[in-house]
Amino acid sequence: MTSEPSAGRSRTEQRAEAGQSTWALATSAQDAPLSGWLGFAGAVLGLLGIFNIITGITALARPDYFLVDAARLLVFNYPIWGGIWLALGIVQVAAGVGVVYGSSWARFVGIDLAALCAIGHLVFLTAFPLWSVLVIGLSVLVIYGLVVRNGAH
Repeated sequence: MTSEPSAGRSRTEQRAEAGQSTWALATSAQDAPLSGWLGFAGAVLGLLGIFNIITGITALARPDYFLVDAARLLVFNYPIWGGIWLALGIVQVAAGVGVVYGSSWARFVGIDLAALCAIGHLVFLTAFPLWSVLVIGLSVLVIYGLVVRNGAH
C-alpha cells in the first residue's frame, strides 16, 4: 500500500484498502413487533374506511335508505355526504393498511381521519342515529389505539 493521500478515491474505497468492512458500519432499522393496540387500531381504521365507503355509495345511490330526507340534515345533502364518506373511506383504508405495516405517517393521519369521521358522524346523526353512534365509538377506540404508547419502545 502507498502512503499517498487519497486523491480521487471515495471513503468506501479507502476503507476497503485499509481492510475495514463497510457493511458492518451500516445500521439497519430494527422492526419492533406490532403492538396489540396498534394492530387493533389499524384493522378497525381500515374497517371504518370500508363502512364509510359503503355509506358513501348508499348516500349517492339510494338517499331514501336513510331515516330523514335531505332537507332535515344538519348540513349538505346526500350526494355531498356520499362524496365526503367515499373520499374519507378510501383514505381511511389506505391509512389503516399503513398502520398495520408500521408506518409512522399512517398513525398521525389515522388519528386525524378518525377524528374527522367522528365529527362527520356526529353531524350525520339524524340520518342514521344508531350507526353513527357506533362509528363514533369505534373512532374513539381507533384514536386511543393509535395514541397509546407501545410497551416495546
